[in-house]
Amino acid sequence: MNNELVLLNDPRSPISEIFRTLRTNIQFMSQSKTSNTLLITSTNASEGKSWITSNLAMAISQTGKKVIIIDGDMRKGRLYHIFERYQKPGLSNYLSGVYDDEKETVLTGLDDYIQHTDVENLDIIASGNIPPNPSELLILPQMGELLNDLKQIYDYIIIDGTPCGLVTDSLILSRIVDSVVIVASSKETKKKDLQRITDNIKNVGGKVVGAVLNKVEMSAKKYEKTYYYGSSSSSKNSK
Repeated sequence: MNNELVLLNDPRSPISEIFRTLRTNIQFMSQSKTSNTLLITSTNASEGKSWITSNLAMAISQTGKKVIIIDGDMRKGRLYHIFERYQKPGLSNYLSGVYDDEKETVLTGLDDYIQHTDVENLDIIASGNIPPNPSELLILPQMGELLNDLKQIYDYIIIDGTPCGLVTDSLILSRIVDSVVIVASSKETKKKDLQRITDNIKNVGGKVVGAVLNKVEMSAKKYEKTYYYGSSSSSKNSK
C-alpha cells in the first residue's frame, strides 16, 4: 500500500492523530445528516489535497462508516495511484458513457466503476480517461444522479476536487455537495487567494465549512508535548 496512507502505515503517529481529530470535527459538523457529501479542494496545485482526502476518508472508514472517494480531478487525478488501483474506468467514463479499452469491456452499471481498496469500508471511483471537457461533464445531470445513487450505499461521499484557483471544476461540484473544505499550504498559500476562493464558492451557492493547513513544520519534541504519544523522529508533512 502507498506510503502516503499514514493511518495505515503509522497509525500511532501524531499526524494520524491529527487526521482522527479532523474526522471528529467533520462528523460533528454533519451529525444530523444520514448521508454526507464533502468536497475537498485547494487554491493551487501541490498543496496536499489528495493526501488529505485519502487519509481523512480512511480515518472515517475506521469508525465503521462506509466511505467512497470520487476522484473529481479528471485532468490530473492521482487517487488510483495512492490506493494502487486502476485509473479507468472512472468518473469521466461514467459521465460521458464512453469507455474504450483493448479488451472491449462492456460496462453495465455503477458497480463497474467502483473499486474496493485494501482498507475496510473504503471504496474509490477513479478519475478515468482524461476527457477534453471535464467542466462540461460535471454539469451534466449524471453527476447529481451519481451522488444520489451513492447515497443509498455509503455514509460518506468525499470528492477529491481540482484546485479552485486553476479551473472551475470544483466550483461546479461545490453547488451539489453538502460542504466544502479548502486545503491551504503553510507559507505557500496566500491569504488573499484563500479568501477569493472562499468567496467564489459561496457566490455559486457552495458551503465552505473550514480549511486545513497543510505542510506545517513541527519537531517531534513539540509533538510529544502536545500529544499523549509522539513520534521518535522529526515529522514534516510534505505531500
